[in-house]
Order: sequence, then C-alpha cells, then structure tokens
Amino acid sequence: MPITKLQFKPGINKNDTSYSNEGGWFNANKVRFVDDFAESIGGWVREGTTSFLGIARAIFPWVTLASTRLISVGTQAKYYINQGGVLYDITPLRSTTAPGEVTFAATTSSSTITVSDTAHGAVLGDFVTFSGAVSLGGLITAGVLNQEYEIDSIVNPNSYQITARLAGTTISSLTIGGVIVDTPVLANASDSGNGGVSVVGAYQINRGLNDVVTGTGWGSGVFSRGGWGSLAAATNTTTLRLWSQDNYGEDLVFGVYNSGIFYWDTSGDTLGTSRATALADLAGADAFVPTIAKIVLVTKDRHVVAFGCDAEDAIGTQDPLLIRFCNQEDVLIWETTVDNSAGDLRATSGSYIVTAVETRRQILVFTDKSISAMQYIGPPYTFGIDVVSENTSIISPNAAVAVDDAVYWMGVGGFHVYTGQASKLTSTVDQYVFDNLNTGQAEKIVAGVNIEFTEIWWFYPSTVSDEIDSYVIFNYKTGAWSVGLIARSSWSSTGTSPKPVAAGTDGYLYVHETGDTDGSQNPAVAISSSLESSPVDIADGDHFMFVDRLIPDLTFAGSSSNAPSAVMTLQTRNYPGAAYAQSNGSTVVQSASTPVELYTTEVQVRLRGRSVALNISSSVLGTKWRLGLPRINVRQDGKR
Repeated sequence: MPITKLQFKPGINKNDTSYSNEGGWFNANKVRFVDDFAESIGGWVREGTTSFLGIARAIFPWVTLASTRLISVGTQAKYYINQGGVLYDITPLRSTTAPGEVTFAATTSSSTITVSDTAHGAVLGDFVTFSGAVSLGGLITAGVLNQEYEIDSIVNPNSYQITARLAGTTISSLTIGGVIVDTPVLANASDSGNGGVSVVGAYQINRGLNDVVTGTGWGSGVFSRGGWGSLAAATNTTTLRLWSQDNYGEDLVFGVYNSGIFYWDTSGDTLGTSRATALADLAGADAFVPTIAKIVLVTKDRHVVAFGCDAEDAIGTQDPLLIRFCNQEDVLIWETTVDNSAGDLRATSGSYIVTAVETRRQILVFTDKSISAMQYIGPPYTFGIDVVSENTSIISPNAAVAVDDAVYWMGVGGFHVYTGQASKLTSTVDQYVFDNLNTGQAEKIVAGVNIEFTEIWWFYPSTVSDEIDSYVIFNYKTGAWSVGLIARSSWSSTGTSPKPVAAGTDGYLYVHETGDTDGSQNPAVAISSSLESSPVDIADGDHFMFVDRLIPDLTFAGSSSNAPSAVMTLQTRNYPGAAYAQSNGSTVVQSASTPVELYTTEVQVRLRGRSVALNISSSVLGTKWRLGLPRINVRQDGKR
C-alpha cells in the first residue's frame, strides 16, 4: 500500500463507541480545534501575587473613566476589587455596634477570645473588625484586639469566639492560596479586662455557603428540574453564595443571589479603606429601593434591573418572579411615577427566576421552566416581556452566556442556544459530560466566552469532586466540541479584558491565552496536553497490516522553549472490543524554527493489526503544538 494520510474529523466525539467514531477524535485534555485542526490550548499566568479568601463564583472586569482596569471578585467569604494585581476588600457591612456593646474575655495560656455582643447575628466564618478597644492588661493588647477577625465558633446568639493574633496583621497578609494562616497570641494571667467601654464591632455581611447543602422536603430534586414541589420525597438544595455584578458607568452595582444589592462608587471610595454600601443606604435613595434580588444588571440605556426582588409595597419580602427597574440614569429612584421610567413587570411562566442574560437587543430571563425576552419599549411602560420558550431548563444561574445576539447555556441533560428561538445544540460529548457530572453540586457550573477562539467554555464538578475540576468547550463557529480538566470557578465574559480572566480554586486570578505554560506554580510548569483518536481500519480491517513508518506533520510555532517537543504514538488492535495490542511512539522535536520550521522527519515503528489509532501528547515546558496531517506507511501482512 502507498503512504496513507491520517485525516480526522474536528472535535471530540465521546457519545459513540471508539470504533464507530472511525476517523474522529475520541479523547483530549487541554486541546482545542481551530479551523478543523487540533492544537494545545494557550497558557495562563497569575493576575497579581495576592490571593483571595474562598472560592470565587463571580469575576467582572471593567474600566473606569480614568482608564483604570478593575476586576471585581466575589467569593463565599468576601468581595474584592483587583487593581494592578492587588486585591482590596470592599465587602459590605451589615451592622455596626454602638460603643460599649462589645466586650472581650480571655483565658490564661489560650489564644481564644470570647466576644460578647447581644443578638450579634453572626454565623460561623463571618468577619468582624473591632476598634476602640483597650488592652486586656497583658499580652492581649489594644493592637491585638483592634483589627479584623474571622469568627471561629458561635457560642450562642449573644457570644462567639475568635483567635487572638499578632497586632498589625491583616486577613489579607495571613491568606496564602485562599487559606488563613494564623499567628496566635496567648493570653497571660494579667489579661483580665474586657476591652473597655468604647469597643465598636463592624460586622461584614454574613458569609455564604461554598457547597450546595442537601436535605429533604419541599422543592427537592436537581436544581431547576421539575415544577413546584416535585420529587418531594427526595432532596432539596440550599443555594451557595453566588453573585451578579455590572458596571453603572465607572461604578459597580452587585448583588448576592437571593439577598442584598450593593453599590461601589469608584470615585468616592478609596481602595483599601472603604467598603461597598447597600443600594438602599446611599444618600438620596428613595424608600422603594429593592433590598433583595436574585440577579441585578445594568441595561445599555442605563436602567438598573433587579430580578426576583421585593415589591414597592413589600420591601424586604422577596417575590421570585418580580422584575423591577430604576429611573433611567438614576440608581437612587425606584418609585414608579408618571414622570419617570421606573417600574416593574413580572415573568409569567414558572415558579421563580433563575437568571437573566443581556444581549445586544434584549434580556433573556430564565425561570425554572421557561425563557422570556425582555425589551425596551419606551414610555409609559419602559420594558415589555414575552415568553419565547416553554419547558426549558437551565442547570445553574451562571450556566448561560451571551455572544452578540446569541445566548448559549447548559440545561439539564443538554446544551442549548437562543438566536431568536431556542434550540438544542447537537453535541458529540453531552452524554459523557452529564454522566460525568456531580449533579449535587451542579449549581456551581459556570459558562464563559473565549472570543479570540470563538469558544464557549462550561466548567463543572465531575463525579469524583465536589468542586469544579472539568470543562467542556463548544466552538460556535465550527461546531467542534472538546473536553478536559481545569479547575476554574468563574470566567470573565466581557470585552474589556484583552485576554480571558478566570478564577482558580486555589485563591488566585489567572489571565488565560498568555504564553504556553501553567503559571499556577512558581516557577511555571508545563501544560500537559493530550489527544487520542478513534481507531482507523487499515484496508477496511480485512487483513492484518504492518505499519513501519510514521511521518509527522506538526508545528511548534509560538513555543517559548528552544526545543519544544511532543510524543506521537501509534497503537494497533485487532478487534473493536479488544485492548490495544501494540503501541510504538517517539518524540517529535523541533530542530529549527527559522526561516523554515524543521522537526523530526520520520519515526520508525513496527506495528501489526487491523486498525490503528494516533495519540499525541506533550508535557514539555514551553511547548505549544498544532497537528496537521500525519501519514503512515503500511503494507499488507496477511489475515493471520
């Protein structure tokens, strides 16, 4: 036989058996498809050297009027602003005590301090900052007490405990990879005071959940599956801490899912010394500002919209289907009057709003069983809303993302797109993804756009993890799918960042498509990429064939290493259900990059079988590869 070209269909197909997928790719990790050819994904570097506390479920980049690039970061514990790679804590306060309402009690030879505050309202892991305290008399000085603390345990509704630490330290300075490292101070026999009569405690908003909590009772079942009260004998879920955020000009409006709405004034606040403020507490805000919502966003015509919020005549009581919007370009005015554009409307299908996504021309509102399109219609109603799809599911509040006028989302059991009408995407990996999904933590799923490569990424927790560890990619230009392993809990989807920004589960932000290495470690390490084809019959599998040569077609363009390389392996088998009987591979090395790229010209192999599969992998630092059309030399070797 002559030399045979190995040409494979673009994309990963894991729904069919490996043998029935002849001529296609079956498995991959950290590989994408560009113009029908496979290549390793780009690298990533840390955005700054400071880590955030907790797991970031939301990040949002935007640019101020002074061209300052900012990134907001929301975790279950804190809300931060990243500027120039430095994190600043702007977590809102929920309450501040009057002087003297807080007292301290220490125990000799212990770092545990018991704090008394009647009806403190704190939960385990909350943060509180003390000021105005005086020394307890010994090693627990005023400097030790007057700083921010994480609450270690709740004793009762009127007291809790903290761990005393060195004076002058901060939570951020003690945080390494998202974990607080304590530097305890032990009290001595002289620490018998209570901190004085001027102690003030400033409590940050209650800490949220990092995992979905399951139980039994009303509304049980997989998130957003079924109707009201379905599967009542199974389990229900308690929402983990999720955030929504949008820029209002150069300022930021953000909200906690099923909780408060907050505002951060870029020009009025000083990073490092100020915090965000509840929207209803802003100077000049009317008495009708919503105080609770599922999602908050800002429309292109400068209306702040709250979805699943409280009504004008029932502030503080959430209506899960109500949508309200402020007066145009006036975030402080929410009362509906004849001479402003503030108002409300209602999603008419479903039991509750799950999320909302803005496109160029409209806002898609997802409920537990439908999609509605919300559009600006002008006075006197301002906005209108119509149901555009019934019996449609979305698997998590962050599972949808917009690209121009299209919205892509992950539903319960499939992937979907809306381009004027809703339709299910044809996927070659959906069965694999949903079989591999930890449905108990599906609320963590997050979608993101990689515009440079026309890709939608969904990150999800696999069945072997309670945290996100896997991804699935859809190329909306070519229709190709890919899968792999990366731990990213949120991903930016705006055009204000030159490169995608994502949050790792290790407490750091990462800029993706930058370089060709894994920058999560110092020094950076290699990105381990791999790609495996389904078997290809040799001469229709009628005869055993002998393969004696592999001619690579590989480019290492863009690699930072002077000697990038990848391993190309051929493996043969005799029957569809059998294991691969033989394999033979060799390292393909770049020998020159200019003026014409040169690399290993051929690999000598000795393989016999009815079908052959190709595998390519690389774990070499500074290697970026792109596969072309490799060829093999085969000859007939008989039927036995």
